[in-house]
Amino acid sequence: MPWAPWVGLGATLLLVLFAFAVPPLTGWDVYARSEAAGGINVAPLHGTFRPVPFGPGTLPAIVIALLGWRFGLDLSRRLPWGRLLLVSYGAALAWSLSLAFVDGPEGISRVLGHPYEYLETARSTTDVGVMLDSYVDRIDPDHPRNWPTHVAGHPPLAILFFIGLVRIGLGGDFSAGLVVAAIAATTPVAVFVALRALGAEDIARKAAPFLVLGPAAIFMAVSADGLFAAVAAWGLATLAVAATAETRGRVVAWSVVAGLVLGGCVMLSYGLALLGFLALGVLVLARRWLPLPVAAAAALVVVLGFAAVGFSWWEAYPVLHERYWRGLAKLRPAEYWMWGNLAALAVSAGPLLGAGIACLRRDRDRVVTVLVAAAAVAVLSADLSRMSKAEVERIWLPFVPWLLLSTALLPERWRRPGLALQLVVALVVQHLLYTTW
Repeated sequence: MPWAPWVGLGATLLLVLFAFAVPPLTGWDVYARSEAAGGINVAPLHGTFRPVPFGPGTLPAIVIALLGWRFGLDLSRRLPWGRLLLVSYGAALAWSLSLAFVDGPEGISRVLGHPYEYLETARSTTDVGVMLDSYVDRIDPDHPRNWPTHVAGHPPLAILFFIGLVRIGLGGDFSAGLVVAAIAATTPVAVFVALRALGAEDIARKAAPFLVLGPAAIFMAVSADGLFAAVAAWGLATLAVAATAETRGRVVAWSVVAGLVLGGCVMLSYGLALLGFLALGVLVLARRWLPLPVAAAAALVVVLGFAAVGFSWWEAYPVLHERYWRGLAKLRPAEYWMWGNLAALAVSAGPLLGAGIACLRRDRDRVVTVLVAAAAVAVLSADLSRMSKAEVERIWLPFVPWLLLSTALLPERWRRPGLALQLVVALVVQHLLYTTW
């Protein structure tokens, strides 16, 4: 259906346009940010309108965009596999850092340096055992020493990662930001590893430029959720390797690794429990179920290990739920955010996502269809839960690369103009909006 990508792209652009236009045109306060934050809000994104005509990263970002547009599609087809992975990592890191540096060094440091984030708490933590033992109690906003927003909103492995950075001398705002960016840039590499294990190297090559170069890089480099996206991708990659291993011993060994990594995901973010849909998709594609009980047991070891030292996931989540609904969430209207969230996702993933999804058909590529459908179910589950109202341009980063696999199905004539559109959207968003993340 040659008109399908046009319909998908048009629908996505209209969704984004309405999401940006409705609040200011109607005077509807959707509480995208706190009133105390100031500036002109740009719902559905968590940020303000603050143009930066030119910054230190502008020229490098434009150069990378031009090089990626001119050579990215050809290189993804022709490079040997190992070099493709290496070039993809280097390009993803360079692209995300150049976009962040449009705002100068502060573009890397400002997010993690915010009091609501992790580093301030990580620097003040002297006893990890005591911290874990009191973790659940301090989620309660009425606790005299309640956690700041992001620490309270995540299980303790997130703050433990930043405590580790502090302990090894990388706990500065800027240095921690660079570490997060360096890890986040491995995300597309992990997705490609998973695809090759599933016998879909051709899909990895077709999708590569769109996973490496796009608007999501704006948020990947400066948000801990970029780190979460990388861990999630490697968890699914190791599960794919386990499910396609040739010997039973390797299946079990890789399943244990996958379970430990995916269990770690659950301890990084409550929402990453939704990776279960993608994990099932991987096993369906591999047609092997032995990894499921082994990986599940390994993941349970991680969860129970945290419970043994003071943090029980199942006790913490209800406390967080109550805190969430006592904050901005109770003010944010679901009538807007149920679809405004999807518009924010379209900005983060890029408008070409709609064109790619419109190309999905069961009779085309099974790998793409299953993985994109699994990621879509995860996103829709998060949306319908109403535990994701606003800020999803970063919160849903772990699902973005799997959704963007749909770009592999675009007609050939769409690929170069589509990549140009993604690159231009990234540059425009970075230069016009202060996105907070």
